[in-house]
Amino acid sequence: MPGPLAHLAALLARPDEAARRDYLVEALRERGLEPQVDAVGNVVAGQGPVALAAHYDTVLPPALLARDEAAWRGPGVGDNLSGVAVLLERATPDPRFTFAFTVGEEGLGNLKGARHLVASRRFSRFVAVDGYLGDLVTRAVGSLRLEAVFTGPGGHAWAKRRTPSPARALGRALELLFGLELGDEESLNVGRVFGGEAINAVPRRMGLWLEVRSADPARLVALAEEVRQRLMHAGAEAGVGLELRPLGRRPAGASADPGLVAAARAALLEVGVEPRLAAASTDAAAAVEAGVPAIGFGVYRGGGAHTEEEWVEVASLDTGVRALAGLMERLS
Repeated sequence: MPGPLAHLAALLARPDEAARRDYLVEALRERGLEPQVDAVGNVVAGQGPVALAAHYDTVLPPALLARDEAAWRGPGVGDNLSGVAVLLERATPDPRFTFAFTVGEEGLGNLKGARHLVASRRFSRFVAVDGYLGDLVTRAVGSLRLEAVFTGPGGHAWAKRRTPSPARALGRALELLFGLELGDEESLNVGRVFGGEAINAVPRRMGLWLEVRSADPARLVALAEEVRQRLMHAGAEAGVGLELRPLGRRPAGASADPGLVAAARAALLEVGVEPRLAAASTDAAAAVEAGVPAIGFGVYRGGGAHTEEEWVEVASLDTGVRALAGLMERLS
């Protein structure tokens, strides 16, 4: 099992993030580099001005559930352990590059790893190795994540049956939130609903986690305010309290310069892949926020990201390695 597949198999066999970090350190040392684990858990090797970064955290614990000659299947097999495997295959001592394997891209990580990397070093360019082969992310999709908790006095389900209920507010909030008018590059998701104490008790607290996304910075601000207004309306209508807590924010915008985009396009065309300019949320957003020219560069074919049915086309990883090699050469 040569090349990036060997790295991918090793990473999938390590569902614990700390174990994957240890593997990355060992593999980079075997490739002649001197990796360091920074204060937040990034594995970083090299001191070059161009950062190549792939996040090794996953939404679900990674596992290889099935494989054949054509495809591997299982959570985390693509996003982003295939990106990590491809970058690891290209990591060698080279004064032009810094190789970074980051944490905190998924879930509530809030770009913790990439933001720390950009804040602690000076880069001339930043490439997030993440996503599907051909995707060239030139615009960062921003997001606002909130926890909204509706609160009330609670009580016995019969004796206090007229008591204002957070459950009513929660239901109304969901109706109002999913009634938002969204553009083609905007989204709203409620990823978690929680609360209540017992089936025969009026709940004291019920809440949700939500995120709103947009590729337009101004629209993201407007959508975030509209979300807050609708949540407050739901609480007031039900006669209950509302507690709002921010869970994270990602910037929207773009910073890629024409030379960086041209280099990425040429590298993809060279291996027979048609580039697709895209907007997405990747580690590159941390560099956009800092004003560093940045793109996201996809390196595998697959689907089903963030589910147990995720899959990757085996042969595409070698194509991804060649595409990344072409990009690196052009950025020299």
